[in-house]
Amino acid sequence: MAVAKKRRTTTPVGKPAIEIDEHIVEILSDSGEGAQKCGQSFGAIAARLGYGIWTTEIIPAEIQPPARSVEGASGNRIRVASRRLTNGGDETDLTIAFNEQVLLGRLRADQLKPGSAILLEDMWRHSDDPGIAASYARVFDELVAQGFDVYEVPMQAECLKIVRDPRRGKNMFVLGLLCSIYSLSTDAAHEQVRFIFGKKGDLVIASNQKLVDAGFAWAEKNLRIKFKIPATPTVEPHVVVNGNTSLALGVMASGMEVCAMYPITPATSASHYLSDVFEKVGGVVHQAEDEIAAAAFAVGSSYAGKCAVTITSGPGYSLKQEVLGLAVMAEIPLVVIDVQRGGPSTGQPTKPEQGDLLTACFGSHGDAPKVVMAASDIEDCFYSVIAARKIAETFNTVVVLLSDANLATAQQPFPRPELSKEWLAPPVDQSPVDPDYLPYNWDSRSGQRQRVIPGQPNGMHTLTGLAHDRTSGVAYNLKVNKEGMRHRSLKIAALQKTLKTPQVFGDDKGELLVVGWGSTRGSIEEAVQRVRADGHSVSSLHIKFLQPMASGIKEILHRFDKVLVVENNWADSLDDELIDEENRRYSNLGWLLRARCLVDVDCWGEVGEQPIKPGTVERAIRERLDK
Repeated sequence: MAVAKKRRTTTPVGKPAIEIDEHIVEILSDSGEGAQKCGQSFGAIAARLGYGIWTTEIIPAEIQPPARSVEGASGNRIRVASRRLTNGGDETDLTIAFNEQVLLGRLRADQLKPGSAILLEDMWRHSDDPGIAASYARVFDELVAQGFDVYEVPMQAECLKIVRDPRRGKNMFVLGLLCSIYSLSTDAAHEQVRFIFGKKGDLVIASNQKLVDAGFAWAEKNLRIKFKIPATPTVEPHVVVNGNTSLALGVMASGMEVCAMYPITPATSASHYLSDVFEKVGGVVHQAEDEIAAAAFAVGSSYAGKCAVTITSGPGYSLKQEVLGLAVMAEIPLVVIDVQRGGPSTGQPTKPEQGDLLTACFGSHGDAPKVVMAASDIEDCFYSVIAARKIAETFNTVVVLLSDANLATAQQPFPRPELSKEWLAPPVDQSPVDPDYLPYNWDSRSGQRQRVIPGQPNGMHTLTGLAHDRTSGVAYNLKVNKEGMRHRSLKIAALQKTLKTPQVFGDDKGELLVVGWGSTRGSIEEAVQRVRADGHSVSSLHIKFLQPMASGIKEILHRFDKVLVVENNWADSLDDELIDEENRRYSNLGWLLRARCLVDVDCWGEVGEQPIKPGTVERAIRERLDK
């Protein structure tokens, strides 16, 4: 215990700060103790002061797990740097835990950097329950023995000096600790507190500001750790939001006026945000009785005049399939946002995964070609929705936009968008149509046809999900059915001709090309940069449009000795005894690229509790280079 006592001694005020380029912080608590709010607030303060940030929520599998349980850790992971960040980084440099049990889960998952600093609530050492006191002491001694720099912090005792219920105060006390440790202004923290509690009155604001000040003062007096990360204050206005909020903002900016949804983790918060603000810009959020009804409501709204959006996750997307087939057959524009999560079945609702790509492309019964695209970061979530709406209405088709749980809760600052009228759909057309108009008078070259809105003179016709001819009459003739299928496919080909070949990150040719899609982009590019710094000719390619794919990708793949696809979904490993080239299951994009480009693409997939880290990708790259 001598080491522990030494680490609890006080240090003089005014200790020098060590300058660093970046750090990763985790704040962990039981559900309901505010660790997530503390992390979000710390990230927002850092972003406002000019730092690059990327936050990742740590969410337990259960809504209200038992207190002090290893699996019940709730909190936030914040990466702070002097530059723009595109991912959550590698292992944690500093961890603050409200009890030792939530810390154990992260320790066992190898999320903490060896020898890193840990700030631990010490109230459990003095618990009246001998079992809890013994558990705390045992974990504390284990951490010290493993070389962690452990500090015991009397969070409960210090908060009781200011508030009656420390569970409603520890998070702001910890926010003050962080401001001291990272040399951030308490003025900025006070502003953040006023923003968070602005609707609760001055007394609540004042008490939480006192908690921040108390945490700052305690850290200044008692902690030996202090860092300074150089900041670059932004000149242009920025917004700091998570991916789901960015999607919701994109829905409004695109001009869509109807969102039909059914609550499902991790997509729900996007529609919650829309529910708060959509009405102010003329929009409507319809919470349907189930996923099927939500899709049907959105399709009906689109048929009535303007493209609508339905937001869901993997299980909900599966339920929507028949209605999406109707939209494809009837050629009704629709945007579907799928915030992917772990699967199959109920799977892991709070964990990230990219397992829905093949389902998005081919999940329907029959031939139902859809456009499938994916967002790569928080800013891209916003602009991707705008693009999806334009494509859906231009080509009268279904556009699936893939996000995932990693982006859903992650925060990243990006320049405040300047809204443009060009993003919006034109007014609903109610002008008379040609008397000789045919509802499905497909263009033989592009597959396009004129869309008619209900109410347009001369435009009346029967809408059907059955195979139909150019008059929208039900057709059982094989030739007529084939004609419809051909033109629905041609529309996807017409879009493909407009897509630009994605840019290679790094050299245009070399030893290895790493290919990814969606939220893995930041980790892949950071890993590639590290390996390139060692002199390896490694590059990466990020594919935004998965169906259709842009031209030129096959030529890029052929310019590299090896191609490795990195995804957050399953891929069999050839290290397993039973797995060989004849029975191996490839990752989702691995399947698509091998089929589309006829290139011997290798793949590496990771399915776990956390987003893929750049260090993990780096190891996968180096293993391929060594073979």
